[in-house]
Amino acid sequence: MKKTALVTGASAGIGKATAIYLARHGYTVYGGARRTDNMLDLRSYGITPIALDVTKDESVVACVNQIFAAEGSIDILVNNAGFGLEGAIEDLPMQDARYQLEVNVFGAMRLAQLVLPKMRENRYGKIVNISSVGGKIAFPLGGWYHASKFALEALSDSMRNEVKEFGIDVIVVEPGATRSEWGTVATDILLKVSGHTAYKDLAAKTHSLFTRLAKDVAEPIVIAELVRKGIEAKIPKARYTTSQLASLLLLGLKRILSDRQLDRLIMSQIK
Repeated sequence: MKKTALVTGASAGIGKATAIYLARHGYTVYGGARRTDNMLDLRSYGITPIALDVTKDESVVACVNQIFAAEGSIDILVNNAGFGLEGAIEDLPMQDARYQLEVNVFGAMRLAQLVLPKMRENRYGKIVNISSVGGKIAFPLGGWYHASKFALEALSDSMRNEVKEFGIDVIVVEPGATRSEWGTVATDILLKVSGHTAYKDLAAKTHSLFTRLAKDVAEPIVIAELVRKGIEAKIPKARYTTSQLASLLLLGLKRILSDRQLDRLIMSQIK
């Protein structure tokens, strides 16, 4: 039977690419995002746009109930909605830090809570959480973003074993640098938050590093392909990571270097 997928953060970048890619491969797709005007073009692919603010429970509940009413269930949930806050932990207002976690962590988990009962009833379901290489390695001036992705990884590990007996798979996808609005927004926030504080030198060097990295990024379709690979695998892997050399090298070094050695390596790249 044709499977129904909800992709969050579908107004741009990885979310939009994933929604289109799944629709092209036979899935019934709903794209959720706050900026519904940026999803109007999705209709031409047979995708249904839905207004979704993952930080507002009434919006999340309404989105899920709308799909349940139309399709009966949500078979695949792609938790992609997210953004990155950059800035020194000392500088970043706690209100902003809480919002980072609301979007990247609590919003994703609330959606999982709402779709799981139907998945259990159907003895089938796929929950794909879009994490990051930054869910394994933390860079300076990105503490709250990394905290959100580290948390998403841990919650995915717990949930994976909780729901396995019900025929449900929990899959983590870990993109490296990917072409999207994320990088521009993150670097703008970085300079706004810490560009004029005690951390201004580190902020300037980190901004320069981001600018260099922006020249060698993966296209969003690469992540969309990983999502489809995971949900269609008979026995999916717990994690799928992009094949970018820099990402694979960094994750490999984390496994063999001590914390202090890794710190020196990261700071040498920034400086």
